[in-house]
Amino acid sequence: MSEPKPYLSKSKLIAAWQCQKKLYLDKHQPDLADNSDDRQAIFDVGHRVGKIAQDKYGTTDSVEIPYNRDSSVMLKDTDELLAGGINCPVFEATFEYEGVLIRADVMIPEGDAWHVIEVKSGASVKDVNKLDAAIQLWVLRGAGLSIKTVSLAYIDNQFKYQGDDDYEALIKKDDVTEVAERLQDQVEALVAKSVETVTDDMPDVPVGTHCAAPYPCEFQSVCWPTDSEYPIIGIRGAKKDIFAWVNKGLKDIRDIPANEIKGAKREWIYRVTKAGKPEVRSGAKELLEALPYPRYYLDFETAGPAVPLWTGTRPYKHLPVQWSVHIDDGKGDGSLASVRHEEFLDLSGEPPMRALAESLIECLGDSGPVFEYTTVEERVIRQLAELFPDLQAPLLAIVERIVDLADITKQYYYHPDMHGSWSLKYIGPSVASSINYKELGEVNEGMAAANFFLEAIHSETTPERKADLNAKLLKYCWVDTAAMVEIVRFLSSR
Repeated sequence: MSEPKPYLSKSKLIAAWQCQKKLYLDKHQPDLADNSDDRQAIFDVGHRVGKIAQDKYGTTDSVEIPYNRDSSVMLKDTDELLAGGINCPVFEATFEYEGVLIRADVMIPEGDAWHVIEVKSGASVKDVNKLDAAIQLWVLRGAGLSIKTVSLAYIDNQFKYQGDDDYEALIKKDDVTEVAERLQDQVEALVAKSVETVTDDMPDVPVGTHCAAPYPCEFQSVCWPTDSEYPIIGIRGAKKDIFAWVNKGLKDIRDIPANEIKGAKREWIYRVTKAGKPEVRSGAKELLEALPYPRYYLDFETAGPAVPLWTGTRPYKHLPVQWSVHIDDGKGDGSLASVRHEEFLDLSGEPPMRALAESLIECLGDSGPVFEYTTVEERVIRQLAELFPDLQAPLLAIVERIVDLADITKQYYYHPDMHGSWSLKYIGPSVASSINYKELGEVNEGMAAANFFLEAIHSETTPERKADLNAKLLKYCWVDTAAMVEIVRFLSSR
């Protein structure tokens, strides 16, 4: 008697399509995964979009198969439902074929057959989504269903919310039946290979582009060397070179043969890392000293929910929800202790953009350089000028005063501890011990800030949790502008 095939979910087959080693680790050593908080946020978005799809495609007699950790319960519920000759939309029906387990987002009767709709929270149809639909088709047909149409539903990023709780037009769908049919042989082969992978030893797969596509692999720490002082990924630049060095067994930037380092930026990173001490090129001090006072250090945080919250906004359109400004009037020594700070954050749930723009104009006055880090702040201010034409003149006047501190640091400064990155999170701690992003806790980078802002304004968030997030969001944005102050002070002293 042959051994039963191990259950493989659709997500595990997608993992296998990306990398068979990822599948093996996901199945046998899931504790090695580096699961970021973003994964929960992505799940929450998918759940919300799924409910909108149910409202769009459902009827008064629609049925949903409730989730159960015991998949046999969902399989039994689905079998009983279909055996009863149901003739209405069914959500989350569960099927198994050849050890592959799926839950179908939407199934709509089409005569004696079914129209299957897979719902995605992205704003376009990607190859991985088409494979997803093909796996659905393979399992459903294998389980004995007649499938007439396979569609992918996704977010229409041109949808403009009218503020009426009507999200039906948020989702559009494409018929992918033809491509799903073409991929059936590929699915068959993928299933066979994946069963072999999870029942055998861990495969040896070299690192490559699949480590980040179609999704960032949560097992990169298994395959990529991270136990050296200056991991090789920090050399940056062309990935094919980095892949080759890692696959040769190199771990540290300093292990790379000097004759293989090409390009000005890589040569700089390599030289400074080998030397083990920072390098400040001449010219930064003079450039910064020429700038007048008062000086403003500006940072925005934005949020772009998949399901728009405010009237007139679109899916995934990042809108400013918070700002931090450190202000140096030139009367002190340029340290954090000698500058003042202002900030804006509104967690009421009302659209914050107008109040944010007005308070920013008041804070920044009409003279003095406004430091940004990269071009995000300029783009946000221009966006605000489009949203509020009556504020266009003072907002665009601020744009004329902007100085991009990222351009200056990239030209004049590098420290080995920056690990090839000129982001504030690496530069700040390298110039001042007072800047420490690791101590920020859960709100420690921009995507997290956006996700936690949306949590904070949610109607079900408790007052205690909202107060906690308010403090953490303010602290995170404060640290970004504090880092800019410290960078200018450091470069001006060299």
